[in-house]
Amino acid sequence: MAVEGGGGNLSDLYSGSKRLALKVRDSLERLERLEYTSSSSSSLSSSNAVVAGSSDDQATAIRRDINQIQSLCSDMDRLWRSIPSKPQRDLWKRKVEQVSEEAESFRASLDKYLSRHQKRIQEAQERAELLGRASGDSHVLKIFDEEAQAMESVRRSSRLLEESFATGVAILSKYSEQRDHLKRAQRKALDVLNTLGLSNTLLRLIERRNRVDKWIKYAGMILTVIIVIIFWRWTR
Repeated sequence: MAVEGGGGNLSDLYSGSKRLALKVRDSLERLERLEYTSSSSSSLSSSNAVVAGSSDDQATAIRRDINQIQSLCSDMDRLWRSIPSKPQRDLWKRKVEQVSEEAESFRASLDKYLSRHQKRIQEAQERAELLGRASGDSHVLKIFDEEAQAMESVRRSSRLLEESFATGVAILSKYSEQRDHLKRAQRKALDVLNTLGLSNTLLRLIERRNRVDKWIKYAGMILTVIIVIIFWRWTR
């Protein structure tokens, strides 16, 4: 369905808006990466001030693209309403609404970035003024970088403390389990020793009985031989 309008047909306008949306999304991601890099870099000098100016230029270009997407949405909104087929009209309505919502989301993300950016600059300037050592943009950026490093150091220290605490808890738990295992093993060993003590007593009784039975057997054999000899002599 290609509905003609003053700026082109609906499909062309929709394709153009999607291309712009992809461009804006990529630009926002690059801007956020640049923000993270600027915040976590080890040193902020005059070259970083150039980066900050570049980020402002990118933000301006992004806002211009968002405005263009919203302008295309206005054109598409006018065009889809003139579609005679209700199913097609509903389909294009959803598509245009999605593009419009995406543009609003882009604008909100950009506004949040600009707010954070402005807040960082203002805080750095206020700190520089309080310290009485403001010497231009490079000095302001240096102060901001030092604070970022300090915050990162605090986060690392906190993370190390949490890991150390968790390791200590795990070791104590392991020791507690081993102590329980040792107690159970000790009880089993005592039971075995008690059982062995009873078995040794029985073995000694059995050995004594075997020796008695052996002497009785030998005595019976000797007695039998004597009786046989006596009987043999008697019968001669």
